[in-house]
This record gives sequence, structure tokens and C-alpha cells, in this order.
Amino acid sequence: MRRFSLVAAAFVLGVVSACAQASAARPAAVPEVSIFYYPWYGTPARDGAWVHWTIPTTTSFASNYFPARGLYSSSNARVVQAQMREIAAAGVQEVISSWWGWGSPEDLRLPLVLRAARSAQLAVAVHLEPYPGRSAASVGSDLEHLRALGIKRFYVYHPFDIADADWAALRDSIPGIQLFAETRLAGHAAASHFDGIYTYDVLHVGGDDFRRICDAAHKLLLLCLPSVGPGYEASRATGDKHVKSRRDGKTYDSMWKGAIKANPDGVTITSYNEWHEGTQIEPARADATGTAAKLSYSSYDGAFGLHGKPARRAYLDRTAFWVRAFVRSLRPEKQLPES
Repeated sequence: MRRFSLVAAAFVLGVVSACAQASAARPAAVPEVSIFYYPWYGTPARDGAWVHWTIPTTTSFASNYFPARGLYSSSNARVVQAQMREIAAAGVQEVISSWWGWGSPEDLRLPLVLRAARSAQLAVAVHLEPYPGRSAASVGSDLEHLRALGIKRFYVYHPFDIADADWAALRDSIPGIQLFAETRLAGHAAASHFDGIYTYDVLHVGGDDFRRICDAAHKLLLLCLPSVGPGYEASRATGDKHVKSRRDGKTYDSMWKGAIKANPDGVTITSYNEWHEGTQIEPARADATGTAAKLSYSSYDGAFGLHGKPARRAYLDRTAFWVRAFVRSLRPEKQLPES
């Protein structure tokens, strides 16, 4: 889809304006807004142990935030269905499910994610994570396995531990898919025959970076799907002292504004529920129960001027506002109501 005929490319470059040019380059099959999703949480009652809620080999809670729905299991169909409904209600079109190789918990839970997402009218893509032993050959098998489930869009995290030539050969051998590289280096992605790029990182990349990144991608006929997020706070989970403050929602707003100004082909959101890194927009509350009750937690109180229970959903509700704004920027003739 990123390869245009010489005649069409000449027409676009020579006749239409820059804005119309970017709009014409957007394949209809690319979702306007996608969100990264993690199906890796477990509880003793459903999964035999705490999984991802605590730091490995300890009982220490692994997030600076606490989910409003409590510590849940990603194997609980009711939880996953409710999450997919929340995502769809925010106007997001696609869930990008974290995937760590065949037989991993994320692989085994993928059919549940697919059923719940499709019931909510959401598309599903896969985030190909750097699982141990990942190689061009293993990724080739992964793509065939996942295509059999109906998945045709793949986002590759840390892609360049595999050589450009190997990516190019692999991509050219598998038609009918879209492959996106997590990178700010458009030339690297083009050499590897990726269809486009996304940034994922919301700690080091901000809204002011997106225009430069997307301009470079579009010059190489790559799709650009910059990643917006509310902030970053991972000290409790990883010991990382770097923090990107949410600034009561101003960080999220500034990233969305930068993304829209960059004339992207779509926007990706980091993340729905990556609680370890504090990038989640899933509803949160400051008070906890059970094993996590002894700690204090950051909350969304004050975000976008909201307090108390309404603040728990602040980022989901603000996502709906920005999705509408982005849709208007793509199709200005279709005026949607304001938030």
C-alpha cells in the first residue's frame, strides 16, 4: 500500500497541495487511532499466582498507580470484554495486543482478546515483542501463525535486532500484511521494507518531534503513526527514576496536538494498560485493597479539571475528545460535535 505507481506519484507531487497530498496518501485500511494493550496480568484465584502485578520474586506492587477495577486477571473474559467496550467507547478503532511468542500467556490469551474486541467492533493487531530467540525465521513463522487468526497488521518493537536485509526479504515474501517498525529513523525502516513507523516511547519523544518524524517517513512513502501518551512513571516497577509528569492532563493534550499537526496517517496510543510504566489510560484510583493496600498511589485527580470519581475515567474521556478532533482534521467536511 505504500508503493504508488509512477504516474500517480507524479500527479500527487506535482498537482495537489501539501495537505491534500498527505490526505491522498492515507490508505483506507489504516485505522485512524490504535491503542497498545497488555493481556499479561494474572491473579492467584484465576492463574495460580500474581502475574505482572508484583515485581518478580517479591511481593512488592509493580506500579505507581492502582486500577479502578482492582487487580484483575487478563484471562477473565468479563474483564477483557469490559476493557474492549471502554476502548471502543473512546472512539479507538484498533487494539494492538502485546505478543511474546508462540505458547506465551499473551499468545494463549489472544483468542479471548480477538473475541472480545470483535464483539466491540474493534480491529486487532499484534505488537511483536522482542521475545528470547526472536529472529527473521521465527518472525516469519509468527506472521503465518497470526495471519491464520485473521491478523494482518503487525507492530514490531525494537525491530533492528534483526538485520535490514533479513527484514526486507521477509516482508517481500509475505503479501497482504502491514508491518510497522518502532523507530524514529525512517530511512532504517524503508531499507527494511517496513510499511511505516510508530514511536511508542512517550518518555523521550514528545509532540514537538512528530512533524519531523512524519515528514521524513512520508518522503520515503512510509506511513507514520506517532504514539501519544499521558506520561511516564515506572520507579516502583523498574527502579527507573525518569518521570514524565502528566501535568494534570497537559502532557496528553500536548502530544495529541503535536500528532495532529504532524499530518500523520494514524495515531497510536501508549497505552491502555501498561501499569508498570505508568503510561496507562485505563481508569485508576488512589486507594487500594489487598496486597497493594499498604502503599500510596498516584491518581488522575485534577486531570482536565476533574476530581473524585469522574477523574478516574479522565484519560479515557479525553481520548474520545481527541479522537473526534483527529477525525475532523482528516475529514474536515465531516463536522463532529465538540466534547
